[in-house]
Amino acid sequence: MEKTFAIIKPDAFAAGSAGKIIARIYAEGFKIVGIKKLYMSKVEAEGFYYVHKERPFFGELTDFMSSGPCIVMALEAEGAIKKWRDLMGATNPAEAAEGTMRKEFGTSIGENATHGSDAPETAAFEIPYFFSGLELL
Repeated sequence: MEKTFAIIKPDAFAAGSAGKIIARIYAEGFKIVGIKKLYMSKVEAEGFYYVHKERPFFGELTDFMSSGPCIVMALEAEGAIKKWRDLMGATNPAEAAEGTMRKEFGTSIGENATHGSDAPETAAFEIPYFFSGLELL
């Protein structure tokens, strides 16, 4: 079984979509092995998204991610990384396929409802950023 990291972002949380997204995660065969509701500080968001530090959208991204509560999760499934990325859909909700999370719950490239690890190395950084080993069941 592979693990991946997922976030229900502040926009989807504020819109009341978190429960629907979690229900869909279970319906698609994922096991949630870690889950927390939290309010990321600007510094925590900057640390999490450090790989984008030199990108022009870094400030906007970290402002958004620290703008309200979100839900962070460690998910487990066969091929979890690709499976979650496929379920999320394209970064831009307007380009996302029908039936994907971002198509259904996202409103823009910046406010696209969900985040997910894009590779095993990314998941290896992202999961322990928010979860200790004792918190993963």
